[in-house]
Amino acid sequence: MIRLTDIQRDFQVGDQQVHALRDINLQVAAGEYISIMGPSGSGKSTLLNMIGLLDQPTAGHYQLDRQDVTTLSDEQQARTRREKIGFVFQFFHLVPRLTAAQNIALPLMLSGMNEKERNKRVAQALAQMGITDRAAHRPDQLSGGQRQRVAIARATVIGPAVLLADEPTGNLDSASGIEVVRILEQLNANGLTLLVVTHDEALGKRAKRRIHMIDGAIERDTLPTAMATDA
Repeated sequence: MIRLTDIQRDFQVGDQQVHALRDINLQVAAGEYISIMGPSGSGKSTLLNMIGLLDQPTAGHYQLDRQDVTTLSDEQQARTRREKIGFVFQFFHLVPRLTAAQNIALPLMLSGMNEKERNKRVAQALAQMGITDRAAHRPDQLSGGQRQRVAIARATVIGPAVLLADEPTGNLDSASGIEVVRILEQLNANGLTLLVVTHDEALGKRAKRRIHMIDGAIERDTLPTAMATDA
């Protein structure tokens, strides 16, 4: 499903060149649950942004569903991102003036979905996240855990193939964090490919496959037995 080949990402900071990603070769099968770990500055979020088409590699190729997305135009990449990839972030990134239901509806509106189907999808997403009674509440009227559920609903309402979560529990108390992790893992159990960047060792160890990065490179990749055998 995802294939990164010889991916490099360099940044120019003043007169110094920073190698954010070095020779990344990675394959992700549909339905996998992967955690990406490593110290600050190791390239975890840069890698996630690359996979999410929020950033472009300096060199190398990225195939998504057998299509080389590094050759697509900005408009084509935006459409691919909208249709195939969902994002969940540490700080939620909800629109403050919109209700929970309206935040969830945003990607459906951007896709041109009619109002009747849109309302149906939003209602289903609210129910799946257990926040139907919070549909009319704005983000500042919700707890951190509820805001993250809204963010997850918004990220998945259009039915993406991949969900990318960058420190999804980093801004939550432990109880809310556990609930959010359970929701993410249930989505994965239902077939959604899940990649989670985290500093939390306990969360990272829950994943079926764990990637550890350091200095922009993959230092260690604990492949599931079946995948390691097939490689």
